[in-house]
This record gives sequence, C-alpha cells and structure tokens, in this order.
Amino acid sequence: MDRLRSKQHKAATRCSEEVSSTEWEFINMSEQEEDLIYRMYKLVGDRWALIAGRIPGRKAEEIERFWIMRHGEVFANRQKKLKKSKS
Repeated sequence: MDRLRSKQHKAATRCSEEVSSTEWEFINMSEQEEDLIYRMYKLVGDRWALIAGRIPGRKAEEIERFWIMRHGEVFANRQKKLKKSKS
C-alpha cells in the first residue's frame, strides 16, 4: 500500500511541476549542438534522453523543448500539406 501511495504522490508532484509551452524560455544551442540534434533525430526519432546523452551538459527536457519550439508548427504544417497533396 505504501508503494502505491508514494507512486501517486510522485505522479501528482510531476503534474504540478509542468510548465505550459507558452511560458518556456528560448533555449540557445550552438551550431554543433543543433547539427547533432538534427542528425540524431533522423537516426533515433524523439528519444530525447538518448540524444541528450551525446551532448554534454544538456538534459532530455532541454532537447525536447528546443525541438518543439523550433519544429512544432513547422512539422504540423508540412503534414497538412502532404495530406492535401495525397488527396
């Protein structure tokens, strides 16, 4: 029973710590870091922890936020265009 309560508490704590993407600060990456992120994303997809493991001093959350902020709308628009062209 105690394990279940501690898991529930941890889950509740994580939810309260989440921040809306509109409140994110821009994450600056060097050109080398950006290049590595793009290449790794092509190879492994959105496995942010794996990508962050290749970039010293970066966390998976930072990499994911960077990616979303740079590509969130761009990819959504591309997918819409592709669907329209296939129809």
